[in-house]
Amino acid sequence: MRLIPMLLIATSALLLAGCPKKPTTVPDSQPDTSVSGDSGAAGAGGEGQVGQSRSLPDSGAGASATSAPAGVATVIYFDFDRSDIRPEYATAISAHSKHLAAFGAARVRLEGHTDERGSREYNIALGERRSQAVRRALLLQGATDVQLTTVSYGEERPAVEGSDEAAYEKNRRVEIVYGR
Repeated sequence: MRLIPMLLIATSALLLAGCPKKPTTVPDSQPDTSVSGDSGAAGAGGEGQVGQSRSLPDSGAGASATSAPAGVATVIYFDFDRSDIRPEYATAISAHSKHLAAFGAARVRLEGHTDERGSREYNIALGERRSQAVRRALLLQGATDVQLTTVSYGEERPAVEGSDEAAYEKNRRVEIVYGR
């Protein structure tokens, strides 16, 4: 008689242990495309560091709502082991915020990245802090919560291969990806 309740408890425990936890990242449904940046590492202003932006799948909305504002940086670079937005990106953040406020149907994915230094877990957390910093800045300037999604890839998707400071600089970033 005691065998049946024990089997039920054991089976329940196994089923619960096998249930996946809520993922902390959103899988990318598109093939990996690298962001190409200017080969000069750090210019005086952030506007010169406009990378090629990737777009989320489009559901047929107008191009204005599914594309970044023209001439505005879609990649925000960060200092080593930092998640605060550098002052040279204030203009870019403001332009994205105004664009999102003007187009309520626009959706943006903020992809946090790090260089290869540090453990995988640390880099996922740092990438998340970076994407959340950009998210907060956009929200403070007019974007809405439903327009923004964050994801951290950590060190898994480098923009530039290499183990020198020039490569590290390009990999410490948040990409602003427009789409629906």
